[in-house]
Amino acid sequence: MKNPFRLMLCACAALLIGCAAPRPLTPASRIAASRRPLPLLLISIDGYRYDYIDRGFSPTLAMLARSGVQAASMQPSFPSLTFPNHYTIVTGLRPDHHGVVHNDMFDPRLGKFAQNNRQAVDDGRWWAQGTPLWETADRHGLRTATMFWPGSEASIHGYRPDYWLPFNFRMTADQRVDQILAWLDLPAAQRPDFLTLYFDKVDHNGHRHGPDSAQVDAALAGTDAAMARLVSGLKRRGLFERMNIIVLADHGMASTPLQNSVLIDRLIPLNQVQVVSTDILAGFNPRDGSARAAAEFAAIEHQLEQPQQHMHCWDKTRVPKRYAYGHNPRIPQLLCLADVGWRITTTWKLAHHRKPISIGEHGYDNADPRMQALFVAHGPAFRVGARVPAFPNVDVYPLMAHLLGLPAQPNDGNYEQVEDMLVPAAR
Repeated sequence: MKNPFRLMLCACAALLIGCAAPRPLTPASRIAASRRPLPLLLISIDGYRYDYIDRGFSPTLAMLARSGVQAASMQPSFPSLTFPNHYTIVTGLRPDHHGVVHNDMFDPRLGKFAQNNRQAVDDGRWWAQGTPLWETADRHGLRTATMFWPGSEASIHGYRPDYWLPFNFRMTADQRVDQILAWLDLPAAQRPDFLTLYFDKVDHNGHRHGPDSAQVDAALAGTDAAMARLVSGLKRRGLFERMNIIVLADHGMASTPLQNSVLIDRLIPLNQVQVVSTDILAGFNPRDGSARAAAEFAAIEHQLEQPQQHMHCWDKTRVPKRYAYGHNPRIPQLLCLADVGWRITTTWKLAHHRKPISIGEHGYDNADPRMQALFVAHGPAFRVGARVPAFPNVDVYPLMAHLLGLPAQPNDGNYEQVEDMLVPAAR
């Protein structure tokens, strides 16, 4: 097992060194350099809606698309939230199957999970229903590095990436790029084969100012400048044409005006339920296991499952099948999904919020055009100037496993749906 004291020291080390995590494999199990696949870099630009690239603020991304592959869009899994979809991308499993079913969850054994709860995020038990690609790569002798990715800070089945850092929103986009380049500068035997890179400014500005704001345009330009720094650094190292790069997003973004709020406490007595989540996909459980609580909850379910203004509610067993959602034990018993452009909140939250209410949101119906995400790929394995149809994000995992020569773990994706984006020799 990996030494937690060493991991703590690594997290405090200089950014350009990163955190090296020892793992159960012995050096003899490493793949010889001559047999290792081309490096694969997976980049997430959180909240980068599929059509943002047409705004003219992403010339580097546009260059990668022209000289590589661009999908019409990529459909997120439901719910179209950050943690569930990032984990879907690296496991190939829909949230109902990998267990990270929301940014805010409740598990009877583990308690509460929230994306800003460091103790929960670092607990590998929350992530153990899926097998992330870095774990499979590690088990087969490849080296891995994550420059931020949900799940990468936890020990999952006893594994972490070889190099990783705890999430730090203060770390600039340029610093994140420089860390990737530093890892690629390591001696060949230590250099990672699979890397991830994460940018969050586009999502942050989309929430705070709305997707059509000048602040989102500025975030697009700033993130693209970091991408240009990355491309320049790869070219100087002779790596740009010798590695595969996938750039994608976890979801899109929709405008959600402040006045578009369903006040759930005006519809049901919240003291009669356990509130698991609110905002776009709200979730409720019975407040306890008593017969009285069950009766109260049944009445609340009956009420909310009737037609409602600006939201739809279902018992988890009656969620529409196209969402592929409702079987995991962590999914609350009663779900309410806001219509696109609306939020589900409470009178108290609106009056006492500590940070600005988001006027841009995601988490909605994953088929809505505003929830669709970016997908661009570039490198020796990918066709040049190819435009491919939209596809679901579960297909990214089998594609990446193929590129790395790894056996894909059981997943919900379909490699055959995306193999056409590869050159014949790479198929």
